[in-house]
Amino acid sequence: MNELTVGSEPVSPRAGSEASGALVEDAIIPVTPEGSPKPPLPESAEFIIAQISVPATMEPGAAAEPEATVAPPPSPEPPLSAEAAVPGEAPAFDMAAFTADQRAQLEKLSMNLARAAVAAQGAIAEVARKHADRPAAMSPDPFNVGPALTDVMGRLAAQPERLMRAQANLFDSYMDLWQSATRKMAGETVEPVVAPAKGDKRFAAPEWQDNPVFDVIKQSYLLSSNWMNELVAGVEGVDPLEKRRVEFFTKMLTDAFSPTNFLASNPVALKALMETGGESLAQGMENFAADMKRGNGDLAISQTDYQKFEIGKNVATAPGKVVFKNELIELLQFSPATEQVRQIPLVIFPPWINKFYVLDLRPENSLIRWLTAQGITVFLASWVNPDAQLSTKTFEDYMRQGVYEGSAAAMKQCGVGQVNAVGYCIGGTLLGVSLAHMAAKGVSPIASATFFAAQQDFSEAGDLRLFTNESWLKELERRMDAGGGVLDGQALAETFNVLRSNDMIWSFFVDNYLLGKAPKPFDMLYWNSDQTRMPKTLHLFYLRKFYAENAFAKGELVIGNETLDLKKVTIPVYMQSSKDDHIAPARSVYKSAKLFGGPVTFMMAGSGHIAGVINAPAANKYQHWSNDALGGALPDTLEEWQAGAIPQPGSWWPNWMEWLQARSGPLVPARDPAAGPLPALGDAPGDYVKVRS
Repeated sequence: MNELTVGSEPVSPRAGSEASGALVEDAIIPVTPEGSPKPPLPESAEFIIAQISVPATMEPGAAAEPEATVAPPPSPEPPLSAEAAVPGEAPAFDMAAFTADQRAQLEKLSMNLARAAVAAQGAIAEVARKHADRPAAMSPDPFNVGPALTDVMGRLAAQPERLMRAQANLFDSYMDLWQSATRKMAGETVEPVVAPAKGDKRFAAPEWQDNPVFDVIKQSYLLSSNWMNELVAGVEGVDPLEKRRVEFFTKMLTDAFSPTNFLASNPVALKALMETGGESLAQGMENFAADMKRGNGDLAISQTDYQKFEIGKNVATAPGKVVFKNELIELLQFSPATEQVRQIPLVIFPPWINKFYVLDLRPENSLIRWLTAQGITVFLASWVNPDAQLSTKTFEDYMRQGVYEGSAAAMKQCGVGQVNAVGYCIGGTLLGVSLAHMAAKGVSPIASATFFAAQQDFSEAGDLRLFTNESWLKELERRMDAGGGVLDGQALAETFNVLRSNDMIWSFFVDNYLLGKAPKPFDMLYWNSDQTRMPKTLHLFYLRKFYAENAFAKGELVIGNETLDLKKVTIPVYMQSSKDDHIAPARSVYKSAKLFGGPVTFMMAGSGHIAGVINAPAANKYQHWSNDALGGALPDTLEEWQAGAIPQPGSWWPNWMEWLQARSGPLVPARDPAAGPLPALGDAPGDYVKVRS
């Protein structure tokens, strides 16, 4: 799921840029002995040079030296043409007085600016043409932010003293900024009034600190955006979820208006423009046009070089066979890497929102290869990428044809009566539901269960909860009806990306379009873009029953005429969470762990939803926390658990493997996927995973 930006900001970075530009021009235009200003360069070049040529320091009252602090100084201006001088009019310059080199540079800049304009206009015209025959656009407020915003603003209006105090604080901060800027322009070394938050990479380039004009633009933006976000966050007496929705979209809005996202206020982009003679902008607009074409009229920002990867060739390469197949899954059995394996096999149920090969990107970070190297027989459900024919598939269908049939096939292939199971993300939610359903039916094909970043209790779920109010669900239903009963994978990618818009949207926007860079090959981002479609019936049920109603945690979920209760699930459970997970927050996973009726081992890894899970021991990255002293009895809160948790360096995989092997039976001869009772239907990674949306 990925990106959205709308609205306006009280103090526009663009307005700040224009005000600063006037100061810059006054500082760099030389004056003749008679006091007449020298003629300007052509408009496009003059503006760009004015923006990037402000000196880092300046004596009070002195004119700036024409020495660039962001880019090399412009070439000397040509002498005035005496014939062109007309009293009372701006003097013209003599183009012939430019050197051949200077003329070539200006011609190159002009040609590339024209090329950029043509590419951008062509892309926009193509978008207009493609959208002309489409149905009406989505609701102007699909996430129902308007009522929540009205409530928050009403609360603010009811507290005029607080609002006036906040405005006074903002004014004082701006006064401090202008005093600081004046001192810096005078050559003093001063501390910034405001600095980017830790981890904010937008202003990392030295130009944002060294150039006083861009330093003011940066700090002005940070003051305004911080003020706006803090003002909303401080409102009291509002429904917590509604307030969170306003906070999220306010942050999204202020991120969109960052000066880094605009050519005229981004010194790095302006520097590239001058150094390449406009080539960077021309290439950027061609990248923009290509992404518009790839998105079929919608902007699909490229995050990597998609041509560098091929499933089964350089990603998803673990050897194995497809040993079972139905209309929802291909069951893969991976080849053993040891002569002996544990008796009880492991069946992995990854999320169906993404492809499974995040678990098998490269040999050195492949969880699948690592598991087989530990003597585990590994099966995995590779979900179908559904089309309109599967639009009516239900959550129960995914449970029966996925968890039930996949586990049964693995048991038959290995000649055993039980399997161990793993559920990742939404696959973990499905596994939890299946375990509760099995407990209600009195069957126990699963001996133990492991959950990666998976939620059963959604009361404190991540920011995806903001996308599950009824207004947005109705909009989703409309879009799925228009799409033949499935939600396109691009829509899901956009929603996920918007949860981390600066990293997943705006950084690529700047690199691809303002700097004209080609995205670098990156397997994780290739996988991230390879989203699957969602069947309408399944997807709406999942969003309504889990995110919106939290029915499973409340004991109100009914599947197959059974009311499900996780307290009846008494098998051993291992719950992995990640400290910085924004999709399945550690607190939410912990509350989910508390729902089970048997012994639960809870563990918290470093990093987030993906890197917290995919962390091979050889990488020696991050850390993890465990609290084995509890013996499976979890305290009431995550904070209590953390108080006794022991930090350990590196990957959590060995910790889990010790737990898993103790529940996987004795060693038996390794199993060849091609020699079992089930006929091999093809080589891993199978066919389903190769179907793109």
